[in-house]
Amino acid sequence: IIRSIDVLIVVIIMTIFFGLGSAAGVFGLAFHNIGVLGKLYSEAVEGIDPGPGEAITATGASRLQVVWTAVLPQIINPFISFSIYRLDANVRLAPILGFVGGGGIGQMLFQSTQLLQYEKAGLVVFMIVVTVAAMDFFSAQVRKGLT
Repeated sequence: IIRSIDVLIVVIIMTIFFGLGSAAGVFGLAFHNIGVLGKLYSEAVEGIDPGPGEAITATGASRLQVVWTAVLPQIINPFISFSIYRLDANVRLAPILGFVGGGGIGQMLFQSTQLLQYEKAGLVVFMIVVTVAAMDFFSAQVRKGLT
């Protein structure tokens, strides 16, 4: 149910609870990410190869040892990859959330365009582009290191 509600709707609902501002955006993104990451993480755990776990269990290892040596090595890369993906998606969503009351840089962009301060709005857009480009570079470097 959590994943099925669009993040913009969640932020609008959060503005009812927290008012206009950053708290609504943060709680809205957190609520949505719990559902998305929960699904992605559960699929990664369900997709692990049971062979290594069975082999380590056959040697008499404890449950903790099986998880540490057979399960974690198989799920750590997908978990990191999914987390970086959601961080990247959140950075891209943050300016849009400001337009619906989620605060942050999107609200600053909205206000500057409403007040016809186009120089300020242009600088905000430039900083958003730089931030997204830096996140893309960072996530590509981390993903390259994972493979």
